[in-house]
Amino acid sequence: MEEREFFDERTEKKPASLNCPSCHQSDTYEVTWVVRTKKRQLSGRADERDRARFAKAKSYMLRKDDMMACKNVRCRKRFEISGLQSVVFTE
Repeated sequence: MEEREFFDERTEKKPASLNCPSCHQSDTYEVTWVVRTKKRQLSGRADERDRARFAKAKSYMLRKDDMMACKNVRCRKRFEISGLQSVVFTE
């Protein structure tokens, strides 16, 4: 079985306070995350190895956005989100 079969997947937007490196203005941006929550139980076609992997699996979030556009009207430059974690475990 693939790892994706252990999780339910949805996208979610969460606010984050980020600074533009060009104009140094701080603002709140909506960052898109892929939320993968562990299923309650495994399907019937799993073997022992899959059950062991499923027992170790944890729910987590992956950051989908890598770049943001500055909200300052005079700047509007795109910048990379480097100060924000890319994977967060939610359990």
